[in-house]
Amino acid sequence: MSADAPLFTYCLRLADSALVLGHRLSEWTAYAPTLEEDIAIANLALDLIGQARLFYDYAGKIEGQGRDEDALAYLRDDRDYMNLLLVEQPNGDFAVTMMRQFLYAAFAVPYLAALTRSKDETLAAIAAKAEKEMAYHLRHAGEWVIRLGDGTEESHARAQAALDDLAIYIDEFFEVDAVEQSLIDAGIAPDPASVRSAFEATLAHVLGEATLARPAVRTGQSGGRKGLHTEHLGHLLAEMQVLHRAHPGANW
Repeated sequence: MSADAPLFTYCLRLADSALVLGHRLSEWTAYAPTLEEDIAIANLALDLIGQARLFYDYAGKIEGQGRDEDALAYLRDDRDYMNLLLVEQPNGDFAVTMMRQFLYAAFAVPYLAALTRSKDETLAAIAAKAEKEMAYHLRHAGEWVIRLGDGTEESHARAQAALDDLAIYIDEFFEVDAVEQSLIDAGIAPDPASVRSAFEATLAHVLGEATLARPAVRTGQSGGRKGLHTEHLGHLLAEMQVLHRAHPGANW
């Protein structure tokens, strides 16, 4: 393993989570509940895909084997993806999508803020851009969680059900393995434990406003960062990658 292997893996993890969530949001195009929200969700998706491109581009340069962002995004199989399990979960209804986005953004905002202090200047620069985008994602999704949770009886029930189903993926945000620990020790990656209090404070505030009860999760689900995924990722990648794989190297 080369000295840069942990950094390459770390960049892929960040890129994969952003890309997969961006693709999930793009599936709402023309299906959102209002025209304004249709445009808003499309913009959220574009933000995430833009972040993924930056991380993939840097990963390709670190690897030095000629793989660009397209190759890394479209020419790897599901077991090679290292995204968080949360982001690959199906859109479900609108409450599920907004709850998934809220949970991801509530973690991403303080984590990216911490990453802006990385000793790696490229990562710090990408994080500085992404943090501003994710702050908007957090505000947008949080407002919807409050609106749905503190809305009608049905919207409250749907928001609570979404939280109950997705809460099992929260603990994976804070897992650290040998790859990330080496980067934490080197001052390149932030320790996710350092942002847990900020994450919990955000959840407590928004869920309180939404009159939603956080479920007691005894066993979290994880494995995404090691390539162990739910059945949903394979279907997502089949759809996302089909054109590039059918016409490799094509120019449009």
